[in-house]
Amino acid sequence: MENFKKITVTDIPRTELHDILNLTGAEISINTLPAGTSVPFSHYHKANEEIYGILNGAGTALLDGKNVKLAKGDWLRISPSVHRQFFAEENSDITYICIQVKENSLGAFTAADAEIIQ
Repeated sequence: MENFKKITVTDIPRTELHDILNLTGAEISINTLPAGTSVPFSHYHKANEEIYGILNGAGTALLDGKNVKLAKGDWLRISPSVHRQFFAEENSDITYICIQVKENSLGAFTAADAEIIQ
């Protein structure tokens, strides 16, 4: 078994990468909401924060009752306890990546977790 895996994500409404890539430290999904639609439920998490990156389009996140406008290039971090629901604008699809990780679990990152090979 190789220590890496490459996939191609197609234009489907939701792709969860956890099982496809055998992820061990994060859940990542690619999501598209058609214009005028929404995630059909509000939710929160017990331990995991979520990071959202807007890849295309525009929409709104309803976060603890507050509307936050979203557009291509925006990034959003949400604490576990925040109630959240996502909506596409009436005239625009929205495509986003959602990265879910345990809050406060990052011990080292970037250069602190890297070994440079000459």
